[in-house]
Amino acid sequence: MKSNLNKNCLLLFAIFYSVFAMSQNADIYTPPEVSPMPMKPEMTEIWEPEVAIIIPAKKIGDAPSDAIILFDGKNLNQWVSQKDTSKEASWKIINNDYMEVVPGSGGIETKMKFGDCQLHIEWSAPDVVVGGGQSRGNSGIFFQNRYELQVLDSYDNRTYSNGQAGSIYKDYVPLVNAMKPPLEWNVYDVIYTAPRFKADGKIDSPARITVLHNGVLIQNNVSINGLTQYIGLHNYPSPHGEDVISLQDHNNKTQFRNIWIRKL
Repeated sequence: MKSNLNKNCLLLFAIFYSVFAMSQNADIYTPPEVSPMPMKPEMTEIWEPEVAIIIPAKKIGDAPSDAIILFDGKNLNQWVSQKDTSKEASWKIINNDYMEVVPGSGGIETKMKFGDCQLHIEWSAPDVVVGGGQSRGNSGIFFQNRYELQVLDSYDNRTYSNGQAGSIYKDYVPLVNAMKPPLEWNVYDVIYTAPRFKADGKIDSPARITVLHNGVLIQNNVSINGLTQYIGLHNYPSPHGEDVISLQDHNNKTQFRNIWIRKL
C-alpha cells in the first residue's frame, strides 16, 4: 500500500513539474485588442434643434428683439397699483423718460407674471439727497412678488450690509458697492431662477439670482433663502408658480427707466 502511495505522489509531482516547465517557456496569453470606433467630427455635432435667432440691441442696455418692454418712458400700461390691482399705476412719468415713485401711493406691479427671467432695469436716487441709511432713496425690486433685490442710495451712505444697494434684502450682502453718485443712473442686469417645489409643497430647489450693478458682478448665482422679511428668518412657507414683478414705494422719490425682461 505504501509503495502505491509513493508512486502516485511521484506521478502527480511529475505532472505538476511538466506543466510548470511548459508555462515558463510558453508566451503569456493576451486577448486581442479591440480597436475603438474611429471618431469623426460630426459625431459630436448637435444640429437640432436649431438655435432661435433674435436681433440684439444696437446700444448696450437697450432691449433685444425678444424682450418684453415693461417701461420705455411713454406710459405705465404694463403696470397696476398694488393697493388696488384693478387700477392703473399712479407713479409720475417725467419728460417721457422715467417714472418716479409717488410717496404714499403704494407700490406698483406688472400685469404679467414671470418665473425664470432676465431683467434689465435702470434706477436713480431722488434728485435731492435727504436723510441717511435706509431712508435715502429706498425702494426694491421684488421677483415673484416675494424676493427683494434692494434699491437704495448707497453712495457714501453706510447702512447694514445686507440692506444696501444690490443686496438680496436681509439675505445676501453684495460682493462690492458699485454705486454711482446721486443724479447719475444705476443699472441692474439680473438673471433670476424661480424656486421649484416638490409634490408635497416642500422646497426642492431655492430661487437663485445673479446681479450685475453698473456692469459689475455683485451677486454670483446665490441661493435665495426664502420670502423677504424685515423681521425674522427667511423661508419658503408655501409653494407658488409664476408671479408679478413689483417695485416698492418706500416713501422716497426713487426713479426708474428702461425696464425690459426676457422669459427664460
